[in-house]
Amino acid sequence: MSGVGYRQLWAADPGGWRAAGAAWAGLTGSLDRRVGELRGAAGRLRGGWSGAAATAADARLAGLCDELTSVAPALIEVDQVLTELAGRLTVAKARLAEAVAQADAAGLVVDRAGRVHVDPAQVRPTERAGVAAARVAAALRDALDGAGLADRVAADRLDELARAASSGWASPPPPGRPAPGAAPTLVRAWWSGLTPAQRRWLIGREAALVGRLDGVPVAARDQANRLRLGIWREELLAERRRLLARVPPGPLASVRLHGVAGRLAGLDALTGRLAAGGEPRAYLLGLDPAGEGRVVVALGDPDQAERVLTYVPGMTAGLDDAPGELGRAARVLDRCAALAPGERTAAVLWLDYDAPDFLTEAASAGQARDAGPALHRFQEGLRASHEGPPARQTVLGHSYGSLVVGVAAREHGLAADALVFVGSPGVGAAHAAELGVPPGQVWASSAPDDVIRAARPADELGRRALLGAAPLAAVLGWPDRTGHELWFGHDPSDPGFGGRVFGSGLGGHAGYWDPGNPALDGMARVVLGR
Repeated sequence: MSGVGYRQLWAADPGGWRAAGAAWAGLTGSLDRRVGELRGAAGRLRGGWSGAAATAADARLAGLCDELTSVAPALIEVDQVLTELAGRLTVAKARLAEAVAQADAAGLVVDRAGRVHVDPAQVRPTERAGVAAARVAAALRDALDGAGLADRVAADRLDELARAASSGWASPPPPGRPAPGAAPTLVRAWWSGLTPAQRRWLIGREAALVGRLDGVPVAARDQANRLRLGIWREELLAERRRLLARVPPGPLASVRLHGVAGRLAGLDALTGRLAAGGEPRAYLLGLDPAGEGRVVVALGDPDQAERVLTYVPGMTAGLDDAPGELGRAARVLDRCAALAPGERTAAVLWLDYDAPDFLTEAASAGQARDAGPALHRFQEGLRASHEGPPARQTVLGHSYGSLVVGVAAREHGLAADALVFVGSPGVGAAHAAELGVPPGQVWASSAPDDVIRAARPADELGRRALLGAAPLAAVLGWPDRTGHELWFGHDPSDPGFGGRVFGSGLGGHAGYWDPGNPALDGMARVVLGR
């Protein structure tokens, strides 16, 4: 499809490419089953066969298992390539449709070959009409050029995979690894210096390292982390078996069993979303099933997008409810697509911190401070691994997550062009200028019925509602605050904070993402820079 034509782009079917990618990724399941069968057969042979021939057979089976396992990252990569192609074609088709709509509005005609003409029946062929025709022709070329570039990029990557299929998927292990805590820019430079075969070796054999390194491209991290999904699930199942083995289980074990069940359900739901092959494609950038569970998932590839949102959820967030939190990020992404169909936007759920579970924990900024370095490093990694012109990066914090974002921005700095706070208990700052983003790019919204407003003593009804729902609030001294102070500093939705405010309808503390809530459009417009 190189040198894409007007009719070709109209006829292009992005959904077909997505389906093809999902089919390739689905082969990893068959591959895993075959590897399991071979390893089982090898185990049975060891039990009843010995000697030189048995040793040779065992080594050959082990080698065959390694060869089959090394194919898995390539299958995932094909899915990534085809899904990325589908996304770029979707954007190109949207731009094409927009250009044709501009032509219609200007009384111009676009013929079957994509040429622009003045329609004498509607517009006289004046200089102004000629300028309009030139503008439409440029928009058409932009759409076609975007589709052509997408096609060339996909073809090059698939060609490289085809060559690797004949020469071997992976080379001997590359020398050197980034030092612990290495800056994402250094990680990116190290990764860029590897050959494709060396990268596949690392993805297949050191997936735990590759999957968590900020600065490694999103596609590589996704491949590595998907290979570990079965390991993480087995860890949770083993934890459940250990708890069930305790007789009697006791109340603490029962609570822990409930937590394991929630994390298993969350992991299974995420695994289902990763395998669904829907639009946008999900990229798994990190996961840890321990404790309450942590996860980082992107919808769309942040390395390729023009606009990137990082969403940090608040209190009680964990692996068990990660699918619901991912749904919030998806709603903002949907609104971005509706408002700007010709732009590529990605959204990341960043839940890589220990969110408070109880009010006693949420009354302290300690967990937000602990999260700051990791969020700082993650955002630096997005900047380092991004391809092409820098994307507009927006970081959104909800509830306690807004404190995480604010503390990270003030104490460590965030690679962000805009910050958004919704339902905030304060962001650890007295003024927007302390947060280190460009002037006018700190935004906030607080719903009229959000219980977070109870942090203001002047809001007597809200204060009573909070004390009724959480008597511990009185012990923590929240009613003693004055003016526009919240638990953690000046209310970011107060004009005196120095930021910008967008409205929200009713919906309580969690309603900002409800369909029809103006806050949803407000968040999307900030992400788009509008």
